[in-house]
Order: sequence, then structure tokens, then C-alpha cells
Amino acid sequence: MLQRRDFMKTGALAVAGMAMPKWSFSKSTADFPVVRIPADKRSFTSPAVEATIARMKKTIKDPELAWLFENCFPNTLDTTVHYNPVDGKPDTFVITGDIDAMWLRDSTAQVWPYLPLLKEDAKLKDMVAGLINRQTKCILIDPYANAFYDRPKESEWTKDQTAMKPMLHERKWELDSLCYTIRLAYNYWKTTGDTKPFDADWAKAMELVLQTCREQQRKDGPGPYKFGRVTSWSTDTVPGNGYGNPIKPVGLIASTFRPSDDASVFPFFIPSNFFAVVSFREVAELLEKAAATKNARLAADFKALATEVEASLKKYAVYPHPQFGKIYAFEVDGFGNHLLMDDAGIPGLISLPYLNAVSVKDPIYINTRKYVLSDSNPYFFKGKAGEGLGSPHTLINQIWPMGIIARAITSTDDKEIEAQLKLLKTTHNHTGFMHESFDKDDDSKFTRKWFAWVNTLFGELLLKLEKERPHLLAKVY
Repeated sequence: MLQRRDFMKTGALAVAGMAMPKWSFSKSTADFPVVRIPADKRSFTSPAVEATIARMKKTIKDPELAWLFENCFPNTLDTTVHYNPVDGKPDTFVITGDIDAMWLRDSTAQVWPYLPLLKEDAKLKDMVAGLINRQTKCILIDPYANAFYDRPKESEWTKDQTAMKPMLHERKWELDSLCYTIRLAYNYWKTTGDTKPFDADWAKAMELVLQTCREQQRKDGPGPYKFGRVTSWSTDTVPGNGYGNPIKPVGLIASTFRPSDDASVFPFFIPSNFFAVVSFREVAELLEKAAATKNARLAADFKALATEVEASLKKYAVYPHPQFGKIYAFEVDGFGNHLLMDDAGIPGLISLPYLNAVSVKDPIYINTRKYVLSDSNPYFFKGKAGEGLGSPHTLINQIWPMGIIARAITSTDDKEIEAQLKLLKTTHNHTGFMHESFDKDDDSKFTRKWFAWVNTLFGELLLKLEKERPHLLAKVY
């Protein structure tokens, strides 16, 4: 079983092309090879997605970007979706790519860009409904787990010092995992009006979500979750006898691990707490209007928790930076300590507007963005191949395409977006797909050749530009 840290692929240095201000173009050719898997080997096919690809190939004037869209946008459907109705209900298991397991976070993000197409493709709609049903099953198995198998089997992490179970691939408590399941459920309902997935089992799962998040406020002690692992990678295990570094209960929710699957330094991970405020209000609306059995009490509890977390964020998440002014911290502990950084994972600080958690016009976000994209951020890298956010999850000096896309998708500046498009075009090492990360000086040194989330996210970026800034797709970069 491959780990996310594995899959480092090293090849020949890319041939230098015409110079950009800082970076070199990737090889230019009018004849891009077919790298998408053959139609008869695809795991799921959507007529609406195929029609979108055909339309976008005509819309995107840069031939390499059009080729990348054709490869990347359907990659989740082509390679990771396993759809099979169970007991008359849709059921969908979505692996992350090169790891044969389903992350709650990744699976939502992988299908997210397809949601606008659900009304015109009943099969695609059923597939997403099946994923909601599968995520419900996963939460009922263990709300603290981040990654699951489709059947009982032994994980490579069976010996982790936590309450592992046969269906679990990994049991890392990450607040954003539960938020992502709500994000998918709420927006599926808003898009389709379908309430079938929101049955009694789903309501039970939401009860567990609330219980888990309250436990992780840690007002009555550390709670039931702890984690340890024998490993040489420090961010893969947890200090403090498995509970993490000490925190002062202040209303925020602890997240033992980040969206990158790395252990938090200070357990109050700020981006996920912002995400939680949005998610709790969304699930409250679902419980009031769409659930098979309306649950005003549970909805009210979620609303109250959202209000509490929001107030605590205003009080504890802001740091007075001597250069940038008020910025959002990455992590805090409630005692007054702040970790200042950002990485490419979503949610991160730069991606908060993408999740509707803050406004791009929020003055503190604007300051935070300037900090994140500066050399004051220890995980912002610049080199011969490009610049962008990295992560402690990979080696130092590794830039993540996900961070480049997050920067572009939250930008309000054409020139900044154009620079990110050029960077994405020039750093896929002629593979036709996005990767987890690449070396800042050499994009042929990359991690994860099959990472479906970032591929689909790239497609989402171009679709957003088609809708909001079509003139950017009318250029050849």
C-alpha cells in the first residue's frame, strides 16, 4: 500500500524553452499525446462531463491548457469511482488515486466540480448521492477516522496506537473531514432538491458529528481520541501521550491532524474552524428543511456551536504581525501561542474564500494573503521551476499545484491568475496531469503521479474562469 509521502518520481531535466520572467515554458507542441485512459477502461462515464470537455476544448485557446483540461477534469470519474447500488440505494466508493482507500475530504473534493452538471445527468446525480450514502456509513463506523476501505481488511496502519477497526485505512482525527461531508450533502441538496440521502442513518451520522466536535472542544478533558504511530516522520505521530500539545478550552475545536494528514503543532487548526462555522450552519438548514425526519433540536445545537466557534475565532485566531498587520494564524492553543505559516492543503488560510469561510475583501484575509505569499511564510518556495506553497507533508522546497490552484481560484487579479495558469502549464513535466508536488527548481522531480483531487480541482479552476473571466481563456500562454 502506497503512502502519500511516497511516489517520488524523478526523470530527466525538462528542456529549457523560451524564458519567462522567472520560469521556463514546458515543451511546446501542437500534437499532444493521448494520455487519458481508453473509454472502455474508465471506471465511470458521464455524458454531461464529456459534453463539458468538448465545449471547453473549443473555449480554451491555449492548446496545452485545453489538453490538460481534457485529461484532468474527468480523472476522478475515469480512474477512482466505484459505483454499485446496495439494497436499492446508490453506493459510491471513491479512492484517492494511487492509494486504494477513500478519504472523506478527498472524495468530496474529487466530485465537487461535477455538482453543477447533476441536473442534466441522472447517472452522475446517482453517483454523487451514492457517495453521500457511503460517507454516512463511514461516519457511523468511526467519526474520528479520515480514510476508509470499501470492505473489512487489514490496514498497513493496524498497529497504530488508536482504536483501529477493520474498515479503517487510517484513523487520524481531522476536523475538515466531517466538514467536507456536510459541504457535499448541502450543495447536492441545493443543486438537485433531492432529499433521499438524508434518511435516518444520515441523521444519526450528524448526531455523531456534533458529539465528536463537542468532545474536541475539550471542555471536559482531552476526550476519547488519541493517536500514536511508530515512525521516523515526526508529523505522522502525536506528542502529549497521543493527545497533542496542551490547549486551553476557549470554544474552538481541536484537530489533531491537518488536511495534509500531518499532526498539528497547536491543536486548534484555524482554517478548519472557519470551515466548521460554515458547515454547521449548512447542516442546520438541511436538518430543518431536507432531512427525512426534521430535527429542530439538532439544528439548533449546530447553530449554537457555529456561533460559539465564530466568536472564539474573532478572539483567538488573529495575530498582530509587525510587517503585515492583523493576520490569521495557522494554529493556536488558547494560551496565546500562535503558529504562523500556511501550506497548500485545503482548507488552508489562502483557500478560505474558496470554502465561503471568509470574504476575499476581508481586510484580515487580505493581509494574511500577503503574508502567505511572501518569504515570511516558511512554506512558500521560489525557484527555477516556479513559486508557490508547499507543505511539511513533503520535502522542503516542494511546491504543490494545489496551492497554485488555490491561489488562482481565490484571486481577484487577472495578472496573478495568468501567472498561475502559466505555472500550471509549465510544471506538469509533460505528463498531462497535475501532481502532489514538484521541486522548486526541477518539475521532473515530483510526488504522486496519480492524485485525482488536484486534477479535478484544476478543471474546476478553468470552469470558474470560463464563467467569470472568459477573456483569460481566450489567450495562448
